[in-house]
Amino acid sequence: MASLNVYSVLVVSFLTFGALMATKENNEIIKENNCETKMGFPCVLEAFTSIFETGSISNKCCGELVVLGKVCHSALVKRTLENPLFKDLTPTTIIAKSIQTWNNCLALIDSPSPSA
Repeated sequence: MASLNVYSVLVVSFLTFGALMATKENNEIIKENNCETKMGFPCVLEAFTSIFETGSISNKCCGELVVLGKVCHSALVKRTLENPLFKDLTPTTIIAKSIQTWNNCLALIDSPSPSA
């Protein structure tokens, strides 16, 4: 019985420490790369809506997202998922929508413009 309690404490400690490390890691990535200053607020809202709700992202905001970079994009999405306000969301669904938004924007930005 005592070993079960010790095991439970170790598991809870590991999970708590792991969550804290993930948060610290994402925060460090965001800070080191100045991620929070690379997109205008209207485009942040569009990107957020396209990933965490149901919405689309404009060509202009896709451009800002691609300039933001994949590292910042991923770290910001993961940090948002760590927020207790979003605990009811399914992380795998959000990550999939995040990747889809990124890939769509990258394809849009990389595609040649139609000639006039």
